Amino acid sequence: MALAQGIKEKFRSWIDTALQGHHDHYTCSLPKKSGFLSSLILKSLFSDVYINPTQAAFLKTLSKDAIIVYASKYKNRFEYLFCHNRYKAEGMPFPEIGFEYRIFLWQKVSRLILIVLAHLDHLFRYKSFPNPYKSGYFKRKMEAGSAAFLSLVDQKGFYHQFVKAKENPLKYLIELQRTIDRPICIVPLWLLFSKKPHRRPRSLADIIFGSEENPGRLRRWIVVLRNPQKAFIENSDPVNLKDFLQETENQGRNLQQLSFILRNRLLEQMNRHRQSITGPVIKTREELKELILRNERFQDFMKRYAQSQKKDISEIYKKADAYLNEIAADYSIAFVQTLSMILGWVWKTMFDGITLDMEGLHRVKSAATRAPLVFVPCHKSHFDYLVLNYLLYTNNMPSPHVAAGSNLAFWPIGTLFRKSGAFFIKRTFHGAKLYAAIFTGYVHMLIAHGFNIEFFIEGGRSRTGKLILPKKGLVSILLDAYKTGICKDLIFAPVYLGYDRLLEESAILNELEGIQKKQESIWQLIRARKVLKKRYGRIYVQFAEPISLQDLVAKTTPALQDMDQAEYQALARNLSYRIINAINNVSVVTPQALIACAILNYPKPRFSQNELMGYVETYLNYLLSQKAGLSEDLDNPRHVVENVLAMYCHRKFIEKQGTKGHDDSAIDEKWYLVCENKRLNLEYYKNNCIHFFIPASYTALAILSYDAFQFSASALQSDYNFLQDFFKYEFAHDVDKTPEYMVRKTLKAFIDDAILMPHPTLHDTYNIPAAGFRKLLCFASFLKTYFESYWVVLKVLNAYGRRDLVKKERIKKIRAFGNQLYKRQEIERSEALSQINYENALTFFNFKGIRGAEDDERIEFYKQVIQRYLGCFMVQK
Repeated sequence: MALAQGIKEKFRSWIDTALQGHHDHYTCSLPKKSGFLSSLILKSLFSDVYINPTQAAFLKTLSKDAIIVYASKYKNRFEYLFCHNRYKAEGMPFPEIGFEYRIFLWQKVSRLILIVLAHLDHLFRYKSFPNPYKSGYFKRKMEAGSAAFLSLVDQKGFYHQFVKAKENPLKYLIELQRTIDRPICIVPLWLLFSKKPHRRPRSLADIIFGSEENPGRLRRWIVVLRNPQKAFIENSDPVNLKDFLQETENQGRNLQQLSFILRNRLLEQMNRHRQSITGPVIKTREELKELILRNERFQDFMKRYAQSQKKDISEIYKKADAYLNEIAADYSIAFVQTLSMILGWVWKTMFDGITLDMEGLHRVKSAATRAPLVFVPCHKSHFDYLVLNYLLYTNNMPSPHVAAGSNLAFWPIGTLFRKSGAFFIKRTFHGAKLYAAIFTGYVHMLIAHGFNIEFFIEGGRSRTGKLILPKKGLVSILLDAYKTGICKDLIFAPVYLGYDRLLEESAILNELEGIQKKQESIWQLIRARKVLKKRYGRIYVQFAEPISLQDLVAKTTPALQDMDQAEYQALARNLSYRIINAINNVSVVTPQALIACAILNYPKPRFSQNELMGYVETYLNYLLSQKAGLSEDLDNPRHVVENVLAMYCHRKFIEKQGTKGHDDSAIDEKWYLVCENKRLNLEYYKNNCIHFFIPASYTALAILSYDAFQFSASALQSDYNFLQDFFKYEFAHDVDKTPEYMVRKTLKAFIDDAILMPHPTLHDTYNIPAAGFRKLLCFASFLKTYFESYWVVLKVLNAYGRRDLVKKERIKKIRAFGNQLYKRQEIERSEALSQINYENALTFFNFKGIRGAEDDERIEFYKQVIQRYLGCFMVQK
């Protein structure tokens, strides 16, 4: 007996030593140091699965302040093993414990022995197996900073999840959060093996091997083994349990209710997140047409319209069907995948790369889980929609349905665009009541089914390089969708797309000179193949902060439902200008644009590299003070100036004049001459970044117009207001910022760059040093081109009566008169002879009631104003 007791005690002592005095050895836990063989196998399997670097960086930051719990929708060991192994390899917070998981195969043998010993010892001692919940193991591990993993849907069903299970992980986490200060953040995630949307009905493969959303074991391993690049993981926005418990509506709820609400919130977020990656269920073109034509509200309209036209309803339906065929997309995910591969090759062939704003894209992806997205990019090139859709698809977002001009509906481009999600829109709906109703119904149907949309708020491609003022038609249609309850919210995502060099440069500049635009056709497409033989620099893509329509309307008075037509149009205009300004604010200043500004604003056609460098440095200092987005190349200004000047020489925009100046002292300087017939090319690139300088231009010109070396800030506001109004058809201004704010902000930038000096004794008064005067002219010169264009138009309006200026002839007369003034050197800048500038000037003067020589008093007023401002530039000569 004594011998047996001694053996028993030694055995128990050995067990205690092996277990280190505790029973915290569980199959739900994976250690930091895995077994060599299992680690090698899992690493080789998971190494090619894509992890978003922006999301990875966010998780690393989050782990410093919170306890992370990863949550998958469906319970499977594959995702738990992936997160543990791959996240650990990437230096990310990785889960060490899995709620309601049991892992045997991938444990080290020594660890399995400890688990068995711990369970047997606990059973002998306490007549039960160890429980990680009751023992406090989970709490200790999480308080020590270990991440965890849980799943929301058990494949064994409702009974196993809610009846058989003794512990609910969400209940446990809520209870734990109440006892600790550090927040617990639940991070929903998806490990996906395809970007394809849901299919209805399910295919035979889905039934046997599991769906692409929730594949079976065999399907998962086949994808990982055969084509691991197809797999990728996406994290959604974390749910902070501390904030969740403090929400007003959750006060007073019991633990069961809170866990149920939390689970539903996580599932809803995960489902929306998956849809933001794959898109909603794809319906055929015929299904979509039927949804529109069978809509009760639309059928009522059709009856009223047939009665008003005194036509049979069947005839109206036939016409409506034809319109839908003309408008509707024919989206094909297979075509989008193929197109993505082709475009990847095209971008590598034609461009030096794409600079993509990953942080901005992450914000947009996060917003996509809350409501349908409306992408609103600027429009410079026909490549815009191809670039954006390619980037969205390759970054795990569905390609949006794009509103394209009907001019692109020609064969075969129209067919190909429809397959990639394009739907077509006429330039104007004027008088086409049925067409307008059909188009509106189609857009509303896309929104109702959760499709993302993309449209160009400028209406067409910019011919000048700067953003065109917004067209409100499609914005109003989208507002109607929100107003009528088709969607709970719409989120607008303004996007900047920029190019170092524009592909359609020559065609666009021809239009500015008054040459008729050629209609797009298959022959143009065939001739365009030569662009593949050239290089066009880099593409820049930036995302502005998404604009929630729900949030915007909540701040608006009166309420949306109570607005009259004028107030409703004002809201559409306000939203449109917010989008335009958001695009401008995130645009990128390229070296080509900045140096074009310096060349064209220099007072003489001949300049040296050193003189130009002074302008570039002045502009760069201002841009840095305004926190404008700059191309990485501008980190070394002197080097980049030399490179761009060489490139402009190669493109015949400027000519190199040698290294000798007007005297022998300038022998080491490089001199250049602007080619007069290429100023319009340079003007296009200058206008790519002109919006950053407009507030400074208004302020500088207001200062110079006083013709004194001392002024007060308050005296500038009237001039700033006037200039902002005068050029309101050229430049969009920020609707949230007053002229006074913009003047003060610009003055601060001028003071920081020593352009101005505050008066030592007089409040709100500033002095202009000699060097500052020259720099003020650098900024004011941005407006000289536009003043000269407006001067030409005003002279024509003064020379002809209203009857003589019929719409078709007035632009011809203005162009002819402008050319005469340029030859007589009354107009200095050839880029002022721009048809777009003339049209904007006509719009402004028409708005002010000036339509011909009969309006002589108003004409005289603006002649004096323009002459006064143009006089400020005379000192440059």
